[in-house]
Formats: sequence, C-alpha cells, structure tokens
Amino acid sequence: MKKLKRSDLYSLEAYAEIRDDFRKKVIAHKKNRRLSLGDHLILLFEDRLIMQYQIQEMLRIERIFEPEAIQEELDAYNPLIPDGNNWKATLMIEYSDVEERKRALARLIGIEKQTWVKIEGHEKVFPVANEDLERENEEKTSAVHFLRFELTPEMVTSLHAGANLRAGIDHPEYKFETDVEKTVRDALIQDLD
Repeated sequence: MKKLKRSDLYSLEAYAEIRDDFRKKVIAHKKNRRLSLGDHLILLFEDRLIMQYQIQEMLRIERIFEPEAIQEELDAYNPLIPDGNNWKATLMIEYSDVEERKRALARLIGIEKQTWVKIEGHEKVFPVANEDLERENEEKTSAVHFLRFELTPEMVTSLHAGANLRAGIDHPEYKFETDVEKTVRDALIQDLD
C-alpha cells in the first residue's frame, strides 16, 4: 500500500469544503476494519484512507500549513499504513467504568503481545507491538497499543485462495477467539500484495 505524500493531502481550505463527506466515507470504511475481541477489546486495522483522515484532522486542528510541519505529520502517520505483507492495527482496551478500567489495565499487562491472527492452515501470528514507544510499566498497561502482524507469502496466498481468518487473545486474564467476519476479512485482504 502506497505511503501518503504531501500531494495526496487537501489544503486546509479544500478540506474544509469536503470534510463532512470525507468523514462519513471514513466512518463507513472503518466499519469493515473493526474487530471486537470480546466485550472490552477492539482491533481497528489501519490503512491509507484512515491515515489520510487522521493527518487531515491534525492539520485542521493545529492549523498546519508549513511544508516541514506537514511532512512531520506524514512521517508520524505513514508507518501505520500496511506494507503489503502485514496488517497494522490499533488495539483499544475499553471499559466504561473508570475504576473497572484501572483494575483491568493492571491485570492485562502484556495483552498486546498475546493478541493474534490465524490464517487457516498456518500458525498463529503474534504481533510486533508498540514500536513507537513503551506503553506499559510494572503496574499497568496502556488502553491503546499499536500492532503489526507480519504475514508470510504463503499466508497471503492462502487468504487470496479463500482461507478462513481467525483472531483472538491468549492472555491468562483475557482469553477470546473468533472467526473474522467476511466483510472485515475481505477489507483486510485488500491490504496485501
């Protein structure tokens, strides 16, 4: 998947004109890239369109228009775009009750490394997690983690041939697995060469 360049972005004025429609398009797009892992964890698989939206929103909010500052945003978000042989995802741990969330984040240390995807006929793929910075300490984990699932060429071939896709978590305090629904699976295959 191609990385974003300055020429792919809208100017602040042009973005203001299309923002509502662009936002609706991205929200609809994200529905097919969102995977619930039980009641409290969500994987959102990132891609070029989602990153373009994130960048456009940052430029808008911060009123960024200088070329160097735009490039800094591109440099920050482009690494979250899949490379053709992997999936990149944001893992979100969500508890509506603040105290329950605190207790869960203390229990779920290391959960990001125990999240997996599995293509039928192949071994589970555990992610490279939080390459940007450490997101946990001895007392708790973060509510947000960034994951990269590296796939072999054989796994990609199997997916294109119709292999089933599963995802789950093997953490001692949170075990869950599920088939990835067809709409999400089909969207994720588009990320692969």
